[in-house]
Amino acid sequence: MTTTRQTAGPDSQVRIQAVPLRHPGRWVGAGVLGFLAIFLLQGWVANPRMEWKVVGEYLFSPAVLTGLGTTLLLTVLAMVVGVAGGIVLAVLRMSPNPLLSALSGFYIWIFRGVPLLVQLLFWYFLSAVVPTIGLGVPWGPTFVEFDTNMIITQLTAAVLGLGLHEAAYMGEIVRAGITSVDPGQTEAAHALGLTRFQTLRKIILPQAMRVIIPPTGNQVVSMLKTTSLVFAIAVPELLTSIQGIYSRNFQQVALLTVACFWYLVATTVLNAGQHYIERRFSR
Repeated sequence: MTTTRQTAGPDSQVRIQAVPLRHPGRWVGAGVLGFLAIFLLQGWVANPRMEWKVVGEYLFSPAVLTGLGTTLLLTVLAMVVGVAGGIVLAVLRMSPNPLLSALSGFYIWIFRGVPLLVQLLFWYFLSAVVPTIGLGVPWGPTFVEFDTNMIITQLTAAVLGLGLHEAAYMGEIVRAGITSVDPGQTEAAHALGLTRFQTLRKIILPQAMRVIIPPTGNQVVSMLKTTSLVFAIAVPELLTSIQGIYSRNFQQVALLTVACFWYLVATTVLNAGQHYIERRFSR
């Protein structure tokens, strides 16, 4: 806010001079918060129990970097499954066919309602219910059979659990983006002779991306951190690798600091990428 002061110039005309209001309370509050932040950071860095030598020793350890690579791989694969599945679910949910719309809604209800950890365990122990997976005629002869344990490995179970769970959320995000586009765009496209698929691909989705990108970026960052749950099925991602190390040397805090460092680096890169994509689609 500003205050105004009227002054008379040489030409006897009244001129308005804006004077910014001072806010001493803001500076005092900022100073207090800055002091507390420096105090806590100094106490954390200077704490001898942090074992910074151990942090430096394992920061670029091959086991840690391998776990980081697995975490990034899981994030990419799960988001590919989630985004592709989310687009299909959103289209089906908005379908004029009530059966397709109901099936999409049922999928979203199931996969959003069951905790992700339970879904990961379910896929990991699927062979207990379905020992073999076959291809053939329903209720008829089976032409090819595979051992479920050979198909649903630890990595496959992790990707299926993470990806199918993410698809339920992405379906609602994509649907929100599609509904944000003026319905007149669809009517105009149909009047020009475009099919429903062509309208969606060439007209609707490019305009909906401005709404879809920001929450999708948040989902990618969330997925990166959510991959830590696959420790329950012993997938050697970043956190599992860290746990394996500190179970031997008992340097839990130091190794968890290493994990925090790499998670922060990865999320920072993802945030920068999200910002760039948002700027591109906002033009």
